Order: sequence, then C-alpha cells, then structure tokens
Amino acid sequence: MILNSVKNNATKISILLLVLFGINFLVSFLVFRIDLTKNKRYTLAEASKETVKSTEQPVFIDVLLAGNLPSEFKRLQDETRQLLEEFETVNNKIRVNFIDPLDNDNPKQQNIRSLQELGLTPVSVTVEEGNSMSREVVFPWALVNMGEKTVKVSLLQNELGANSEQRVNNSVQQLEYAFADAFKQLTITDKKKIAILKGNGEMPDKYLVDFLITLKNYYQLGEFHMDSLQDNPSKVLENLNRFDAAIIAKPTERFSEDEKYILDQYIVNGGKTLWMVDEVVADLDSLQNETFSSYAYPMDLNLDDLFFRYGVRIKKSLVQDLISTPVTVTDSNGEIPINWLYSPMVKTTDNHPINKGVNVVKLEFANVIDTLPNEINKTILLQSSPQSKEVGIPRAYSLDEFDTQQDINSFTDGSKPLGVLLEGTFTSAFKNRVKPFSLSNAKDDATKENKMIVIADGDIVNYNYVNKKPLINGVDKWTKQIYGNKDFLVNSVNYLLDEDGLINIRSKEIALSFLNKEKVYKQKTKWQLINIGVPIVLIVLFGVLYSYFKKKKYTV
Repeated sequence: MILNSVKNNATKISILLLVLFGINFLVSFLVFRIDLTKNKRYTLAEASKETVKSTEQPVFIDVLLAGNLPSEFKRLQDETRQLLEEFETVNNKIRVNFIDPLDNDNPKQQNIRSLQELGLTPVSVTVEEGNSMSREVVFPWALVNMGEKTVKVSLLQNELGANSEQRVNNSVQQLEYAFADAFKQLTITDKKKIAILKGNGEMPDKYLVDFLITLKNYYQLGEFHMDSLQDNPSKVLENLNRFDAAIIAKPTERFSEDEKYILDQYIVNGGKTLWMVDEVVADLDSLQNETFSSYAYPMDLNLDDLFFRYGVRIKKSLVQDLISTPVTVTDSNGEIPINWLYSPMVKTTDNHPINKGVNVVKLEFANVIDTLPNEINKTILLQSSPQSKEVGIPRAYSLDEFDTQQDINSFTDGSKPLGVLLEGTFTSAFKNRVKPFSLSNAKDDATKENKMIVIADGDIVNYNYVNKKPLINGVDKWTKQIYGNKDFLVNSVNYLLDEDGLINIRSKEIALSFLNKEKVYKQKTKWQLINIGVPIVLIVLFGVLYSYFKKKKYTV
C-alpha cells in the first residue's frame, strides 16, 4: 500500500516536472517585453526597427561609458544599456560591450591622447564619494562596428547653459536616433546623390571638408559646375536633375538668368536645395589692415526674385546679438578676446527634428530673413536671441566697434529669423515671365511637394574655424563650446532627403527624474535611520506579537 502510494507520487511529480519543462521550453520561443514607462522611452520607433533589421552582418557595439561615474552619468549608462537591449531583441546579431577606455596598463594621459586622436572628445565631471569630491575624465561615446566599418556615436549632447542632469536628459532623448542613424550609415547601399554647386565663387573646399566627409557616410557627392556648358543650358539642367539635392554654400558671384532658370526648374521638378547665402559683403579678413576697420555693403547675387517667389526675402542688413562669440587679437601677451556682436551664438528653438537637441550654432555676419505670405509652409529653424537688433548697410565696422559698454536698451528688436525651412508645392519664379531659354518640358507649377532650407549666412558651414583659425578638437577655448553647426547641417540634409521617417525620432520627448542632491544631503541622516531602523522595529514587533499569540494559544 505504502509502496503504491510512493510510486503514484513519483509518477505525479515526474509528470509535473515534464509539464513544467515543456511549458518553459515553449515560452522560451515567445519573447516579449512590455514598456510600462509613461513616455514609452523603451519602445522603438518602426523606422528604427526597420533600420536595425536590415543589418545582416554581426554588429559589435563598444560603449565607452564605464568606471567611476557620477550618478547622472550612471543614469545615462543605464538608459543606454536598456535601449541597446531593445535593439538586441530586434536583431540577435547585435553584441554590446561596456568598457572603461582608461582601465588598462597604459598611462592615463596616453589613453586620453589616443582617444582624442580618434576624434573622441572627453568630458570632465565631478564625482562625489562621501564627503570627498574628485574630477574624472569620461568619454561618453560608443563605437558601432560592422566588418571593417566603424561609426562613432556621441552619447552626450552638449547644450549651452545646461547642467549635467539636463544634458543627460537631452542626451537620452536622442539615444535612439543616434544608434539608429549609426546602423543606417553602416548598412546603406543605395545612396542618394548630392550636387555641391560650383561656379559662383562658393565657399573654398577647406572650410567644407569636414561637413562633406560626414555627408559621404550617407550620400554620393559630386561637384557640379553651373557654367560647365554655357552654350547648352538645357543639358546642364538635365545633368543637375540626376541629383536628388543641391548644396549652395556661400556664393559670392552673381547668378546669370540662365543659371537661375536652371535652379528654378530643378526645384519645380522636385530637387531639394540647401541654401547658405550672404546678401552683404562683410568678412573678418577685411579687418587685416592698419586701421582694423572695413565697410559692409550689399551683395548682388541676383537671387532676390527667386527667393521672393518661394516665400522668403533675405534682407540686406546685419544682425548684432549680445549673445555672441568673441574675436581675438594678438599682442605681446598672446591672444586677447574682443566683443564681436556680429557673430551670434544661436540657441536653436527645438521646434523641429532638425534642430531638436542641437547645441548653439555659430554664425558670422548673418543677415535677416523675412517670411512672405504664400502657400508654402515655413518653419523658422534659426533665430537670433531676444537681445539682438538689425542694423542697416552700408556701414563701417571695426575691431573697436564694441569696445565700449553697449546700450542694452537698444537691443530690443527681438528674435530675428536667420534660417527657414520651406515645404510645399513650389511655383516657378519665371511663371508669366519671358524665359531665358526654351525647354521642351518646362514647368510653371510643381506637381508634388518639395522642401528647401534657406540660411542667411554662408559662414554657417565654416564651423571648424574661429577668427579664420582652426579649432583644436572642435572646442572654442573662449566660449568652451563645441558648436552644433555640423549637427544642424547634417540633420538639414537628412530631413530634406529622408523618406523612411528616421529623423523624426529626434522629436521624441523623454523626461527623466533625478534625485535632488541638496535635499539628499540635508535629509541623509533621516533616511538612513528610516531605512535601517524601520525594518529592525518591524522585525522586533513581529517577534513580540508572534511570541504573545503563541503563548496565548498554548496556555491552558
């Protein structure tokens, strides 16, 4: 009897174990994750998923965010780990490794120099341990590797005036796009074509090279000379139509009517354009004379009627902004900074995926843009600070122009538009006008929507130079800023040519909660007593009550 009972129990236990094993085996194939966060920050956008799925080779991600980190950077580390785990669930070929780049046998300074030579800029942070504080160097970067290709991903977004917690929060908002964009750069095969326009005195290549090298990760680039076939403008337009977008960087020579009509028909036929244009002749180089002064006067590019038809007007005026970068002069004591209100430091308005989370943009002798009423939708991407003013030209300017105390009350013109996105169905600027040359398939009205970006400063692309001198590691030693010009321009081109909606991920809103350090310090003892004392009191109370009821139960 007892033996049969034992056998029955053993059989039941065996069946139960087999059932549990079977259930566990089946569930192992049903992987699912539930995002319970209020802002769904761990839910990947469909565009991200599609980009990651297209990766067929193994991808190794080295996150250089480990070691002795302050609390907010540990938060950034945790958020990065969580996000990459989501990417791993989409594609099992992704492997993630968190490493401390300074934790090896090499001297610390040698490690730092080696990483800087790779273009990885460090951040100096304060680490608090008890009552002591120390300064540590952190490299908030990740390297995404596939085959022989490597893409550097910056995990920390710089922002003028932001504290470390605000920077981390802004950085977490851009993490998904940063990694999805890296995957796109590694996997893209069918690259769209961009024409870099030449022939009208555009910006010298040495100022464009960093921007163009970055664009090459996404697109095919080619120089396009507008005057290559002067006797056959129709062929020039045919050749230009082979490009998906055109970049016009600081032209200084007048466009002919033929060239304007070529560009106009290119736009009406769907070609995207990024204009970086000055309408005033003014440059720091012109101050290199005995009086350190020069004269600003209008520039005639013959583009006014073109822009007017599209819905904007670049005014022949200059912006002075109290929020600006200095110029420097050299004397026996070295370089000395001088106030220079013609170089605005523009804080982007975060109103669009292009400028969301982008650090201050440095401009030089920027003009003002007027937006005109028409059917085209206009979004202001760049504008001067409220403490700015518009000044007319012609006018003299010199190094000592702002040497005296400025009258702040005169800087009350408010924010001035400096960069505008135009979206809609463009009408030809030559509609109801005599055409410069005949075209068999000329259009007066576009048949589909198009986009263009107009920036009233050609020097926006010259972001690696300040005062015509190259920046070391991209950092301006006077403002301590890594300017956001390249991020803004690359985002602009990506938005113009984006078809999969990937760049819209930049609009994602995330709000992290951080501990109040001052409150934690003041209430440290209180919470230590609560965390240690309350459990002890509860245990003692439970023991007393347990003994009491036990004695009561068994007392006769």
